[in-house]
Amino acid sequence: MNLPEQKLCLNLTDKSGSRQADVTFRRLIVAGWTGRDVVAMEAHIRELEEVGIPRPARTPIFYRNAVLHLSTARVLEVTGDNTSGEAEFIIARIDGENWVGIGSDHTDRELEKQGITIAKQICDKPMGGDFWRYSEVADHWDELQLRATITEGGKEVVYQEGPVSKMRSPEELIAMFGKEDATGGLRDGDAMMCGTLAAIGGIRPASRFSCELIDPVLSRRISHTYDIIELPIEG
Repeated sequence: MNLPEQKLCLNLTDKSGSRQADVTFRRLIVAGWTGRDVVAMEAHIRELEEVGIPRPARTPIFYRNAVLHLSTARVLEVTGDNTSGEAEFIIARIDGENWVGIGSDHTDRELEKQGITIAKQICDKPMGGDFWRYSEVADHWDELQLRATITEGGKEVVYQEGPVSKMRSPEELIAMFGKEDATGGLRDGDAMMCGTLAAIGGIRPASRFSCELIDPVLSRRISHTYDIIELPIEG
C-alpha cells in the first residue's frame, strides 16, 4: 500500500545561514492539552465540558491528522463560519534532526462538540515555510514567544500572545509521544504541532490569521499569514 506523502519546500535556517530543502512529510501529529499548569488546564477542561465539548481521553493527547492537510499556502478554504486558528510551534524531524517552525491548528469549533478528533481533521493545517535548527534555541527555549493576530472588522487585533514556556517542552512532548507510538516515536518525515495559548477575547472566526514565533535572544522571528475563505453550507 502506498502511504500518503506531503512534499513541501522549506527554508532551513541556522547560524550559518539559510538553505532551501524539499522535505517529504509522512505523518502529522497534533498534540493537545500540552499546558504545564495542570490545575489551570483542568479548570479549562471543565469549562469546555459545560458548553458541550467532551473531555480529552488523556493529557497531553496526540491526535493523528492527515499529513496532506499540512500546507504552506496563504489561503485556507473552510466550511461555514465556525472555524478559527491556533498559533502553535511545530517540531519537524528532518534528516535525523529536530527543527522548529510556526503553524496554526485551524479547527472547526462546532464540530468540537461532536468530537475533537473530527474537528481537527476537517481543516487544513497552515504552516510557515521557515524552520530553525532546534539545537540553536534549546538552551533558551523558555524565552521564545508565540504571538497571533486576526483581522476582524478590517482591523488587526492581537489574538494570542505569551511564552512557549506555558506549554510542555519539545523534549517532554517527544518523549511522551514516544511512549505511546507503536512505531517508536518521532522519526524522519514527522511534524508535530505542540499546543497553543488562550485566545484573548475568546475563540472566534476571522478573515485573516497571522502567527509568529519570536526569539528575543537571537533577535529573529518566523511567521505565517493566511486568509480564510468561508464556503457556504448548503444542507
